[in-house]
Amino acid sequence: MKHFLSLADLTKEQFDDLMSLAQKLKRELREQGQNEPLLAGKSLGMIFQKPSLRTRVSFETGMLQLGGHALYLSPNEIQLGKRESVADVARVLGRYVSAIMARVFEHAHIVELAEYSPVPVINGLSDYNHPCQGLADYLTLLEAWGSFEGRTLAYVGDGNNVLTSLVNGAIHAGVTVHAATPEGYEPPTQVVEAALARGARVKLFQDPIEAVRGVDAIYTDVWTSMGQEAETEKRLRVFPPYQVNEALLGHAHAEAVVLHCLPAHRGEEITDAVADGAQSRLWDQAENRMHAQKALLVRLLT
Repeated sequence: MKHFLSLADLTKEQFDDLMSLAQKLKRELREQGQNEPLLAGKSLGMIFQKPSLRTRVSFETGMLQLGGHALYLSPNEIQLGKRESVADVARVLGRYVSAIMARVFEHAHIVELAEYSPVPVINGLSDYNHPCQGLADYLTLLEAWGSFEGRTLAYVGDGNNVLTSLVNGAIHAGVTVHAATPEGYEPPTQVVEAALARGARVKLFQDPIEAVRGVDAIYTDVWTSMGQEAETEKRLRVFPPYQVNEALLGHAHAEAVVLHCLPAHRGEEITDAVADGAQSRLWDQAENRMHAQKALLVRLLT
């Protein structure tokens, strides 16, 4: 594995290895209070076009716990593709740091960074997908369920980059994914078709109740992502039937867990009662960003 741009790029063996290593590193930290300094002397350059609480802190803390160092580069410092070409940024940063993580608007920027970087590039988020979040999501589900076998996950809301990564992860996990979205907000056809061609089980719905009936987990995300602010009013009219509330949760399996990649717009896509309820795994999921990414960094840099 040279770069990490998409869960679809992994083999099943690589996916399973990352799940196993993430669990090992998490257990080691909890039991011993520290991790072995596997990344001593290593550095991570972090490019941010979009701000983020979880992405920045999880990568910085993860590098620190593994003995390495992370460097935050704000939008104004780089202006990726504007003040300097993406290719030149990749070439220069690659001479300074051991790896590059980028959180960008356009997926093409991630692809170009990887093309020209002499060091590994990690996709911290793009308009196409969110693979680091996907790793954390499947790690959280594995912890909750004990095994992926025979399990079904329902995603309810916008067919966005998070759903793309859940579909891509299903190729390896073997989890059945139900996606309930309004008409016109489905996941990209090519993403679903490619996953189905590789053996994934993905079913599309418009009715959220049908999608969640008897499932083992329900996942949602904001109705309006960063960069879509001009569509906010329209989306607020379209998406209310897709709110994850106690009534919808009641159609899932009695022990189903609830996920949300955060930040949440409480009262819109998810209610307080569900987000803070007994079936919520939101905080485990947020924590697992760090553990999953630590496993990824170890595999890319050692």
